[in-house]
Amino acid sequence: MSVSRARGIGMTSQRTRDRMIARLREQGIRDEVVLAAMGAVPRHLFVEEALASRAYEDTALPIGFEQTISQPFVVARMIETVREGTNGAGRSLGRVLEIGTGCGYQAAILANVAKEVFSIERISGLLEKARANLRELRIANLRLMHGDGAKGLAQAAPFDAIVIAAASPSMPEALLDQLAPGGRMIAPIGAQEQSLCLVERTASGFRERWLDPVRFVPMRVGKQ
Repeated sequence: MSVSRARGIGMTSQRTRDRMIARLREQGIRDEVVLAAMGAVPRHLFVEEALASRAYEDTALPIGFEQTISQPFVVARMIETVREGTNGAGRSLGRVLEIGTGCGYQAAILANVAKEVFSIERISGLLEKARANLRELRIANLRLMHGDGAKGLAQAAPFDAIVIAAASPSMPEALLDQLAPGGRMIAPIGAQEQSLCLVERTASGFRERWLDPVRFVPMRVGKQ
């Protein structure tokens, strides 16, 4: 990031972040832990310099490699949903898996609300970009890796939560198997029309709940 960008954005980023948090509240986000994380992570560090002035708008933005950074509401909604607990209080998250690191923004938010986060990206060039974006934040509880997200990360399972940032026709079986008892997975499901789907692992199997319509890039298998 250039010095001019750092200074120019730094002068307004807290104000714009505060406005973003106010907008998220108006849109129905209630989890104070998630809102605090969204306010703490500087989103402008994760977008191209030419788009930095739009970083806090509620819109997806291109990040290269035919991928996008999700709009703030969708990031907050997904993380709030996997944290849902009883009596309106968010449950604590131990180990979390993210599928689709992208530019690293959602991984940084997750690292602010969970004890340990693993994030997989299949595109090596994009993963290096995420590493560069995250470097100055010095997040100790986040591990990035190059791999096929559809296969998950069996060696680190089970996970309290799995957050998938790419659309699939159905929930990947390998990832369902990596959920801990009581664990939750959220993903965009569908092709032309997509909706967020929350799956919770119960004592008797899996329970689904369908949420908002969304638009994500498709999940690809393999790595490059």
